[in-house]
Amino acid sequence: MPVSVINDAATWWELIERRARATPDLAMLVDAGGRRLTHRQFRDLAERAAAGLWELGVRPGETVSWQLPTTIEAAVLMSALARLGAVQNPLIPVLREAEVDFIVGQLGTRWIVVPELFRRFDHRTMAEKVAARHDARVLVCDPGAVPAAASTAMPGAGSGAAAGIAIALPLGDPAVLPPAGADGDAVRWVFYTSGTTGVPKGVRHTDRSVLASSNGMVYQLGFTDADVASIPFPLAHIGGPGMLGLMARVGCSGVLVETFDRETTPGMLARHGVTMLGSAAPFFHAYLDAQRRHGAEPLFPRLRLCVSGGAPNEPGLHTRIRAELGGAGICNGWGLTEHPVVGYAAPGSPDDRMERTAGRPAPGVSVRVVRADDTPAAPGEEGELRLRGPQLFAGYTDPALDADAFDEAGYLRSGDLGYVDADGWLHLTGRLKDIIIRNAENISALEVEAVVLRHPAVAEVAVVGLPDARTGERAVAVVVPDPDQPAPTLAALVAFCRAEGLAPYKIPEQLELVAELPRNSMGKVLKRQLQLAF
Repeated sequence: MPVSVINDAATWWELIERRARATPDLAMLVDAGGRRLTHRQFRDLAERAAAGLWELGVRPGETVSWQLPTTIEAAVLMSALARLGAVQNPLIPVLREAEVDFIVGQLGTRWIVVPELFRRFDHRTMAEKVAARHDARVLVCDPGAVPAAASTAMPGAGSGAAAGIAIALPLGDPAVLPPAGADGDAVRWVFYTSGTTGVPKGVRHTDRSVLASSNGMVYQLGFTDADVASIPFPLAHIGGPGMLGLMARVGCSGVLVETFDRETTPGMLARHGVTMLGSAAPFFHAYLDAQRRHGAEPLFPRLRLCVSGGAPNEPGLHTRIRAELGGAGICNGWGLTEHPVVGYAAPGSPDDRMERTAGRPAPGVSVRVVRADDTPAAPGEEGELRLRGPQLFAGYTDPALDADAFDEAGYLRSGDLGYVDADGWLHLTGRLKDIIIRNAENISALEVEAVVLRHPAVAEVAVVGLPDARTGERAVAVVVPDPDQPAPTLAALVAFCRAEGLAPYKIPEQLELVAELPRNSMGKVLKRQLQLAF
């Protein structure tokens, strides 16, 4: 019999507590190392981790920036910080020193939590450099160093097995903790997005807005306690707490993917009996390839649906997924860090809607389409999409940005173009923002251009996104070389961007050399012409 859905929790910790009491023995999480937690075990472990952090000196209201891979540690830390009432700042693992330094400085971060190494990058050294400049403390949480049958903890923290698993977090006695906060409208989360200015923008959320980000999955995608979701993306992404919130709201479970591998990850997910696969073109192609290698027998026999968001999928991918993997195909959605998960195309929707739209708005979400003159667009007429709903953010960390972010009615100016048809389906047609969406991550073209322009052989540059079957979009640097220097090569440009501290996912994947950039009469580069040319 399906368990009850929790829709009225005021805070993140209240939701975790209520789910642990309601269905204590239902599975919640399993990670790539085979560690498993039920909902009660998760609650207990998060509370002990909160006590361990308290004993180290973390206090309510302090900002904790954490940059961890998608492991049980990240999920537990997220909820431990919520229990403490800290302000948490999740950082996706691909961010590097330049971005982390800016963010820590802007937030006044007191604690930085990082792994020792992840994907051959030395996070500890980076964090220590940043911390020294901003009077912060570094906590090293290294899941890769946890023995299979023993518990471990950070230096100075209590240690001991919790919930029968080993975990690389400080553990303490929950008796030392102050009462949990009850204010769901206090800002407790800050996520960063590349935005359009080239400077990361801090997006402030409350427990209520973060919990509401799972509404589309609860109300439109029909998740129940029988579902097993896949999480192949960073938990530090805005979608991370959305997925964990979904699990706690409906009692389902999820499989955490620390590092997605095209060859091995699909098989691992299949062994865990996933009913949902996500979340963008590169992953879907890997699942299709794995199914072909597997043969005629379904690799994912319990698959109910695939979920996608961000860049539009290539034509025909939904039909291929449904035919070759089974289930309902791809349920596409759309959202922003400022307003996550506007809505989804529900399973069983007409194929043309599944293929071509971003679904319908979730309950409580209102979408306005506005012409360039700020008047309302008619159904089917393109305009800027403006959003308002319970998951709307509480403003930017830089309040100077708020005035331009909202219109007079309190709707978020998304900067994206589209229309809503007469039946209420949302169609995306373009972007006012100069953003490239690669592997569902936003890349500010302006930020990349600023770095590339520092290369001595580059006189001018325009960075544009081109469609890519594997990543959704790829970043292309269109360069006018300096006539007094040897023309740059792609390899040299990549090395230069790395040396300048640009995050790897933002580095251009393609280089095109041109004699001049096309411009209009006002001198603005005509990027659409470049996209058509290459």
